[in-house]
Formats: sequence, C-alpha cells, structure tokens
Amino acid sequence: MRRTIRVTHSPDSDDAFMFYALANGHIDTGELDYVHELQDIETLNQRALRGELEVSALSIHAYAYVADRYALLAHGASMGDGYGPRLVSGKPVEVRDLAGRAIAVPGLLTTAYLTLRLLLPDFEPVPVPFDRIEEDVASGRFEAGLLIHEGQLTYRQHGLHLVADLGQWWKATTGLPLPLGGNVVRRDLGEDTINTIATHLHASIAFALDHPEEALAYARRYSRGLGVQDTRTFVSMYVNNYTLDYGPDGRCAVRELLQRASDAGLLPDMPTVEFVG
Repeated sequence: MRRTIRVTHSPDSDDAFMFYALANGHIDTGELDYVHELQDIETLNQRALRGELEVSALSIHAYAYVADRYALLAHGASMGDGYGPRLVSGKPVEVRDLAGRAIAVPGLLTTAYLTLRLLLPDFEPVPVPFDRIEEDVASGRFEAGLLIHEGQLTYRQHGLHLVADLGQWWKATTGLPLPLGGNVVRRDLGEDTINTIATHLHASIAFALDHPEEALAYARRYSRGLGVQDTRTFVSMYVNNYTLDYGPDGRCAVRELLQRASDAGLLPDMPTVEFVG
C-alpha cells in the first residue's frame, strides 16, 4: 500500500542540494511518495514542537525540546567544521562590547542563538526574520546581528564587520564541528518506515555528491541571489561527509553542544539523543 510522507526543509541551496534527487525522482522510493514543503527553519522548529511534521529539517537546539517525539536521522546534518553562523556589527566591536545589548537573532530555537548564548551569556535577543538581519544592522536598527544561511558569505557587501564566527569559536573551544541542523523523523511512523526513509535520504545526499553540477544547478534556484561560485562555496560548507553520516565526531558534537547548554541552564533538561538509520 502506498504511503505519502511529507518532507519539510528550508528553501536554501544546501537543503535543496541534498534533497535534489528525492524531489526530482532520481531515487526509487518504492511504496513511499514524498511531498516536499519548504519553510524557514524557525517555522519548522515551531511546527515540530507541535508534532505536525513527519520528516523535517530541524535546528539541533530545537531537537532538545522534541526528542521524546522525534529521532535524529543519521543523514542530513548541517555541520560547520571551523565555521558557522556569524555575529556581525555595523562598526568594529569586540564580543564583550555587546554584553547587555540588543542583538538581532534568526529565532530563539535556532542553534545559532543557542551557541551565541554560550559565547555571550548576557545580551537581549530580538527575533528577526533571518533574511532581514543584514539590512537591519546596516541601517543601524540593531548594533549587531547573528547571520545564518547565505548571510555568512554576503555580510561584507552590506558594509558589516565580523565580530565572531561561532563555528570557529566552537572548534577552538571543543575541537569539534558545530552541529547546526539535522533531519528528524517522527517516532510514530514505525521502525520499518523510519529505516526506509533513512535509506532514501542517504541515497539522495549520495546522488547529489556524485552529480554535483546538476544538483548545484537545482540548488541555485534557492540561493537568494548568490552567484554560481558563492552557491558552490555555500553548499560545500554544509553538504559534506558529515551530511552523509554524522560519524563519531558529529554524534559527539551534538551531545557536547546540548550538554553544555544544559549545564549553562539554557535547556530544561539534557535530552536523550538518538540517531536512527
């Protein structure tokens, strides 16, 4: 019997790249039919809190609040290995200068926000749609902002200054990559279906990595104005061997991030982290 599975992810070039094969019929999915829904990551985080999603991209921060209902698929991680979300400002400042100040953030459940809390515990977060933060900092509405997605590459075009690269800070602090996002699957789908979904997602990522030019051409539709080379750079930052499988370092990084956040009182509890597939 055929079954429809909704797959939700961000309308970004890296997610588009990894889901290219699945979205365009290059993977034999047997009796499963996948329907793709695209929404920004903070919206997906909020929907997962309500249990609406079957398979979804999700911030690792948000996973701490839904681990009882969802498991992390072993495939589809977005890892920043020595790079990651960037804290930027309108004029040159140091991290310590922003203590107590208002900072534009792309959502209170994003991993970028959680990581910034570990680096700078005392600041006032103001949630702003991720694609408006560069403009709001450049206009002076905010002294600083936290950039995810393509903003990590384009902030200099707005005359902004780098205050801190959170992935670089995390790597220097822990020796690990920064686990920003992953794909989750709702546990009530059942073990057999979950394992089949995991197989299909792994096959989609592997296909894109084996056919990078056609997958990049598709991903450019979602690159929000990036040129060919910048799209290639951005995709290569977040679709890599960690995306095929977290591996020991990736799994350790997820647990380390959530444990540090829990120890700092930034999470209600340390969740049980379970990888499937």
